Parts: sequence; C-alpha cells; structure tokens
Amino acid sequence: MLPRRNSNFGFVSLAICCLLFPNNYLVKLSIADLSSVGPSASCYGSRTCRLYRCLRQWCPDNREDDIANSVASDVPSSIVQDRIIIVGHFLPLRATRKSDDRTWSFSWDRDSLLLQLKDGVPEDMDVIYVGCLNADIEASEQDDVSANLLENFKCVPAFLPNELSDRFYLGFCKQQLWPLFHYMLPLMPDHGGRFDRLLWQAYVTANRVFADKVMEVISPDDDFVWVHDYHLMVLPTFLRNKFNKIKLGFFLHSPFPSSEVYRTLPVREEILRGLLNADLIGFHTFDYARHFLSCCSRMLGLEYESKRGYIGIDYYGRTVGIKIMPVGIHMGQLENGLKLSDTEKRVGELRAEFDGKIVLLGVDDMDVFKGISLKLLALEDLLRQHVKWRGKVVLVQIVNPARGRGKDVKEVQLEAESAVARINTEFGYEGYKPVVLIEERRVPMYEKIAYYNIAECCIVTAVRDGMNLIPYEYIVCRQGTPNLDAVLGLPGGSPKKSMLIVSEFIGCSPSLSGAVRVNPWNIEAVAEAMNSAITMPESEKQMRHEKHYKYVSTHNVAYWAQSCVGDLERSCRDHSRWLCYGLGFGLGFRVVALDPHFQKLLLDDHIVSAYKNAKSRVIFLDYDGTMVPQGSINKTPSQEVLATLNKLCGDPSNMVFIVSGRGRQPLSEWFSPCEKLGIAAEHGFFYRWSREESWEMPVPLMEFSWKEVVSPVLKLYTESTDGSYIEAKESALVWHYQDADPDFGSWQAKELLDHLESVLANEPLSVKTGQQIIEVKPQGVSKGVFVEQLLSSLAERGSPPDFVLCMLAEAFLNSGKMAYSWFVSGWWWSIRAPTFTRLQRTVSMA
Repeated sequence: MLPRRNSNFGFVSLAICCLLFPNNYLVKLSIADLSSVGPSASCYGSRTCRLYRCLRQWCPDNREDDIANSVASDVPSSIVQDRIIIVGHFLPLRATRKSDDRTWSFSWDRDSLLLQLKDGVPEDMDVIYVGCLNADIEASEQDDVSANLLENFKCVPAFLPNELSDRFYLGFCKQQLWPLFHYMLPLMPDHGGRFDRLLWQAYVTANRVFADKVMEVISPDDDFVWVHDYHLMVLPTFLRNKFNKIKLGFFLHSPFPSSEVYRTLPVREEILRGLLNADLIGFHTFDYARHFLSCCSRMLGLEYESKRGYIGIDYYGRTVGIKIMPVGIHMGQLENGLKLSDTEKRVGELRAEFDGKIVLLGVDDMDVFKGISLKLLALEDLLRQHVKWRGKVVLVQIVNPARGRGKDVKEVQLEAESAVARINTEFGYEGYKPVVLIEERRVPMYEKIAYYNIAECCIVTAVRDGMNLIPYEYIVCRQGTPNLDAVLGLPGGSPKKSMLIVSEFIGCSPSLSGAVRVNPWNIEAVAEAMNSAITMPESEKQMRHEKHYKYVSTHNVAYWAQSCVGDLERSCRDHSRWLCYGLGFGLGFRVVALDPHFQKLLLDDHIVSAYKNAKSRVIFLDYDGTMVPQGSINKTPSQEVLATLNKLCGDPSNMVFIVSGRGRQPLSEWFSPCEKLGIAAEHGFFYRWSREESWEMPVPLMEFSWKEVVSPVLKLYTESTDGSYIEAKESALVWHYQDADPDFGSWQAKELLDHLESVLANEPLSVKTGQQIIEVKPQGVSKGVFVEQLLSSLAERGSPPDFVLCMLAEAFLNSGKMAYSWFVSGWWWSIRAPTFTRLQRTVSMA
C-alpha cells in the first residue's frame, strides 16, 4: 500500500524504499493506488499532487498507458468543425403540444439569454445547446424529440425524471443554493432550507445527466464548452474527468456569497473543486469574484495572482482564469419592441390613464430577495412625509410569476398585497390609487416597454440579486423612437431623460454610476431618494440618461459574450502542450497538468540502475514536507523514517544528509538514533558529517547585532497580527503567519517585507519569503549553497560522488549554477514547490 498523507513516513520515503527494494515495492503499485491518493484538506492539496507526479515518473511504460486509457474518451464525435457547446438548465426553446395532441412544436425563446449570447459568438463558430425542455415529454416521445431538436435547432435535450427534476431544481437549487447564495442562512427550519443529503445527491445525478448529453456530441479536441449558472456547478468535474484537456468555461449568474456564509455549506469543497475544473470562471462583479477567491484561499489553500490584467488561480499545474464582466441586454430585441404598433397603442392608453401623474415603476419577480415590500414601505413613508405628492405619485409594481415554490413565496406575496391595500386605503381616494399592483397575469414584453416609456423613475430595491437587467431595459426604452415621442407629445429630437433608484446589493449597481444608489433596508433613505428623483432638475436627468445609455448600448449581451468567449480561447491556448493526468475519485477528481519539458524517469532504467552502478553516492533530503507532512503538528520523525534512514546510511557507499531550515538542537534530538546521518541545520549555516562529529560553519563567524534591530520590528507585527509568532534561530529570525487570518496575514507580510528591506538595505542580510513565513538571515546561506560547498569539498578530497539525489525545496534549484569540476550523474528533484515541475538531470561539468 502507498503511504497515506496522514502518515509521518513522508513522501520521500517511497522513493527511498524504491531504491532499497526495487524488485518488491513497485510490484504492488497499481492504478487504483495512484488514483486513490487524493487530498481532502487544503494543506495537503498541492503536496499530494506532487506525490502523484512522483509516482508517475516511476511507473513502467505499460502503467502510463493504462492511466492514459483510463481518462481517454471512447465517445465518437459526429461533428468535427470548430464549435461551442452552451450548457444551461433550460434550452432556449418554447415547446407546445400540437392540436392533434400527438406531436410537439418548438420555437426559439427570444427572451433566453443563452440564445441572445449567440450574437457575440464568432460567425464561423457553430453553436450547440444542451439543457432541459420546459415541458413534460413522455418517455416514448423522447427519442423523436431529441432527433428533431438536434437536426432543426442544434439542441440536445437532457430529460430528467419528474422526481429527480423536482429534487434537483425545486429542492437543492431553490431551497438550498439559491437562499445561501443570497445570504439567507437556515437558522430555523422554516427560514431557508436545511442541508438535505438526498437533495444533494439529486443535484449531482442531474449534473451527471447533463455531462452525458455533452459527451454525446462533443469533439473534445476542437469544441469549446460554456456552462451557465449555479444549477450545474459540478458539471465541470464530470467533463474534466472524461476529457482531461477539454476547453471549458463557466459563468455564474447569481451572487457568490462571502466566505463566512459559503463555508456553512456542507459540500463547499465539492462545489469549489467543481468550478475549478473549468478553465475560465466568470462573475458579474468584482465582489462576487473576490468572495470566490477568498473561499478558494481559506478552504482549499489556493493562491491567486493578477498578471497583465488577468486573474488566475494555480490549481494542480493548471491556471484557472477569473473573468469579471457584467452581462448586458439584447439591444435589437428591445429596439424592435419599441417599434411595434402594440407598443405605441399601449403607450397611448397608459398616457391617458396616468395623465397628470408622476409614474414610478417597479418590475420584479415574486421572490423573497426582490425587496418589493421594502419598496412599498418607502412609498408609504414618502407620502406620509411629503404631503404634496399625494394624489400625484403613482407606483406601478409589475410582479413576474415566482420561479420557485414554498412558504417564503407565499409570505412575500401576502406581505406585498397587505402593504398595497394599506397604502391605497390610507392615501387613496376615488380616481386615485397610489399603488397599482399587477400580479395576476403575465405582462407581455411590449406592455412592459410601454410602462418603461411613461415612467419617470425606475426603482429596484432587491436585497440581493446577481445582476438584474431591469434598469438596463428601462434606459433603452426611455430612449424611445420618433413615433413614441409623438404619442407622448414630445417635440421631435428633444433630449431624453431617465432616473434610476437601485439597490447597492444588485450586480448592475456598479455599472450605473448615475443612478441613485440606496440601502433598501433604510426605508427613510429610499423614500428620500424617491423625492430626489422626482424633484431633480431636467438637465441633470438628461445627463444621467445620456451617460447610462452610452454604457448600456455598447456593453450589450453580444459584447459580453464576445469578451467571455475570447478569454476562454486565451485560457485554453496551451492545452495541447500539457501533459495531463487524472487524480482522485468522484467529485474530488482533478487534473494534474505538467510542463511539456517535464521528463519522466523510469525507475528501473534510471534511478535504480544508476544507484546500483554507483560506487559513491550522496543523497540530500529535506525535512518538512519530506520526512513529515508540511501541516503536521507533531514534527518528530516516525520510527519507520528513522529505520529507513539507518538502512541507507548503513551502506558504506552512501552519504546521506538532512538539509533543513530548522535549528540544530531539535534536529540533533530527533535524529539521535541515526549515527551516520549528516545534518545541515538552518539552511546549511551549521552542519555535521555524523552524530559523533562536531558542528561546523561553512561561512566565517559573523556578528548578530542586527537581531537587535530586526527583533523589535517583528514583535510589532506579531502584536498586531493575531496568530503570528517569531521563531528565533541562532543565525536567523523567522516571522510565521500560517495561523493568522489568510488575507490579513498576507497583507501584513507584504508590509513587513517592505519595512525590513528598507531598514536592512545596507546590511549583509537576506530577507526572504516562504510558505507563510518571512525570514531574515545572513547573505550566502541557503540549501543550494550548502550542497555546492559540500560537493566541492568532496571533490577537493579526491572523492567526488558519481550519484547525487536531491529532494529539496525548489528554491534550492534556483539558487545558482552548480559549477563542479567532476562528472556528476544524478537527479535534482523538487517535491515542495507549488507546480512540482522541476525534475531535471544533472549533467557533467568539466
């Protein structure tokens, strides 16, 4: 069996055992063993990934083929041209049963975002849609419907059984994900949905059905796949499992909550890893992206960086791009709606109906997060505080049908109806109703456009919303047409105007800088915003409208789709260069991507044969992350490690050194049973050849008065950074912040680094950053320098080694050129660097 990550045996022990027992150890190394090594805790993710790479190098050729076959596709592709497969919960289709009740009629749903975004896809790129139909298709009809939709609409329907569909959408999506992503925690059984494992299993099963449908039509080497919204957040895992190099994007159209809220989800890591199996993850706003990055950092231990305007997360050798781009509206559809005769007729009717009134407009879904009742309370406060608006101001509230079911929806509806009745009773009279509530019928688009045209101000008071395109639609409709201007009695060519009141908590708010932004929970402030919007000078309304219209008309849905598809292509540009290997099972699956220059070392052909043929060997081993896991609290080496080291040291041809950043006292105590083991402490500042020999220093004795300057600075940052501490070594001072808040610790570390570099600018000291540490030490002290000096010393003695095996941190590999005057045949191996791609063979030097 392979050593598990909670074993103190350490990853390098596997390599050592292979050297000692080459004929027995690898016999038991199976594909299942390789695949079963998978981290579940953040602190082991990257190291386990590197272990897997290590094992990959020692597998015989036939093992490599087995693994490659295990993740290769056996699904034939029916279409070979360059395409994009767009996957969403529902297909952009309308389905109606024909009058004979035997066949179905299908047509495009022009209101669907998935259909509208096609305008931004390159003309030479074919588009295929995968999703459910918003209709109940009998099992006996599904094959015929599928063939019809693929042939005539290039759509692939995913048919979910009714029970599965209800558990998936109405259950997990609407009762658990939707409330949580909108910051509603299930503190009480009737307040949001408590986590239900059966609903989660239904969600996973439904995502797997979608994955199967994508696999039916995909050409994995050519096609792009673009998955949309929170219904399908684990779909990327299934697709990446089947096609390691799939070109895959994901866009989340809902908010992504802060880490403090998201971390309450029991399946938080499964969903995060699902999203990270995409190549590009899109969000509407920076806040949503920031929350996602924070969750990846706090829960998975992943870091991100911004380079040349792009944000990327390093995930097992793959760079997952983060896209921030708010979606826009379809300008053509709205402009066509403005020209309809039905629109012009309805505008005339509404103008007559509300003649002499100031119309405020709200258009919202019947949803607990839309803040309809808060808007009504604000209007009530406006009429109470500003008597002059009684009889003049009318709020028209259009309520779209609810997308979900449940007690919450009913409560919101009853609360809104009660508020409307109360306001109309208190402030209304014959011929005047302060609130017109339209909820009993579905309002067609042309009628909404008519309401947009006559409304003086559009109000959105949602307490949380992913984007909300209602303000965008209002702005475009207020631009009007010459015919509508005539119906409204406006002079030809007159300046357009509009006013917006939007909640701070909706996705479109940052892009509407001319809107009056409000906290919807502050009823009085919203009421005053209504008053300000009504009384604002006409010239200012015109300037705000002009600014908004310029943005909305240029940043439309085609612009958004074009930008996203372009970034997806850029993110997948290097796929063909990768060396990819699958790792893990189920929802923990991920792909390890290796650099194309990564060389595979076969155990029998290289390491073991070189080891056996060598007459003089030197082996350098790191300690933390090698002898013991990096995140282990107990740093004492296990008896198995000690026994293995003694076995190696017992060979008279071997010289074994532990090279560590730790002090010489703990290292001496831990390895006291190893009589012939060499130890280099504090990155080689102190070293000894064996237990019985004295400690030596490769650098001249130096003063440590600099500690009196550095120590107060470190104490200052330690006092202000909870969870940090100082490690005082004989030759160095180290500030640790791995137990501090990840974000705050990183900020403080950057400040401390700048502070120390300015204070020690003229001192012969080195200030280095590591894995959540900052270390101050003398210049010229490093593991690489120590190795070079030791090997040079052996060469001067006339006994240069002919086999060198190094298992040290990647910093060692970058520490400088190794200028030796003898022939060295060995391997430099980094197993602690995040990417774990530095495995190179040392060459001979004269």
